[in-house]
Amino acid sequence: MTDVLGVLVIARNGDRDEFYQDPKTYEPQFTESTPLGAVESFQLGAFLRSVYLSPSSPNYITNMKPDLVNTHEVRFLAKAGGEGPVIFDSAIALLQGLFPPTPKNKITLANETTVVAPLGGYQYVPIETVEPGNDRALEPWTDCPAFQDHISKVYASSEFKERAKSAQPFFGAIRDYVFGRPTTLENAWNIYDYMNTQLIHNKTFAHRLPPTLIEQARGFADFHENAIFGSKDIGGIGNLAGRTILHIILESLQRIAFNGDPLQFLLVETSYHPFISLFHMLEITKHNPELAGFPDYASAIALELRRGPAPEDRDFLRVKFRNGTENFETYHVFGHKADIPLTEFFYRSENYAISSYKQWAATCQDGLQDEYLHIGSQNGTTTTIMAACAAVLFVGMFALAKFIKRSRAKKYVRLPDDEVDRGRAAHTF
Repeated sequence: MTDVLGVLVIARNGDRDEFYQDPKTYEPQFTESTPLGAVESFQLGAFLRSVYLSPSSPNYITNMKPDLVNTHEVRFLAKAGGEGPVIFDSAIALLQGLFPPTPKNKITLANETTVVAPLGGYQYVPIETVEPGNDRALEPWTDCPAFQDHISKVYASSEFKERAKSAQPFFGAIRDYVFGRPTTLENAWNIYDYMNTQLIHNKTFAHRLPPTLIEQARGFADFHENAIFGSKDIGGIGNLAGRTILHIILESLQRIAFNGDPLQFLLVETSYHPFISLFHMLEITKHNPELAGFPDYASAIALELRRGPAPEDRDFLRVKFRNGTENFETYHVFGHKADIPLTEFFYRSENYAISSYKQWAATCQDGLQDEYLHIGSQNGTTTTIMAACAAVLFVGMFALAKFIKRSRAKKYVRLPDDEVDRGRAAHTF
């Protein structure tokens, strides 16, 4: 019997086409997955299978079925916001590696005929999509005024301006390779993403790009994303992406720890953003500054719930990170030198988790009623003025209608057959 009681995995999507994000709002544009991305995610799934679902592995999840998926033991979530189609495709590919086809996926009918599922026993595993319109857990930064204000403050900071000044030679050198895209530090993510996509998929571009430019682009993009999606304060607005996914983490760990709940493995397929925030919140970047940036495609964080060493009766949490195709490495959280007790992990983090739309709206300084009334203004004063004007207009219309009604009543002349005509009208209106 191993010490692993259950695992929660947060995985980044695989390779895709160019993905543009507005530097001021992070509103995304459409992108599509590639066969390379599917392979990367499939390989990640196969890797996770070898670590957690192989009975011979020292990290095998105790008593979990290794071949046929038991939907009571597992749960799979996929972000459906920016990069949504890509992330869902990556989740499908990862599950193909995690639970590959098996001839055991069969059924015997009443006439004693045995039927194996298509493709040699393909396993159809349900995936829950997380839509930003209904659930902000996996994309809380869009349509969030406080986060947009945070972005503006980052761009206005002295540190950002100094880095932008030092980056001018680089942005001057790449103008001929980005074809009209703004060459500024504010646009660093989009610059790197374009160059990296072309370097992977465009042979002509790959042969033309001078050495070191892609590495420099990655460095400036890492600086940019780390500044936007990280914060030294665990409850800072920069850590918003980590604070909303933290609710899923805590809820799932509670379920895994509870003996009466069959859940043992949870996968959250998402984008790179929460990785940055979580590394800051858990104080991992504090001791490992090389992780202050975004992870490679098909990277994964694993949070292992482990049985404590005898005579310890508490459960412990171990955090591992796999960057791209590398192996898992263990990283200690909150300054610990070893696994952290689950109770302490909850104590130090649960107050910063955002678990509802109401909490998200409060954090974003956005009124709930604005969302329900579809009022686009993000300014509370403007909303109040609009409401007052609407009230005055309503009262005015009511008074006008009453005046017209009285005027008509005064001009009404009673005719001898009026009672009959009114009776007919009452039935024909």
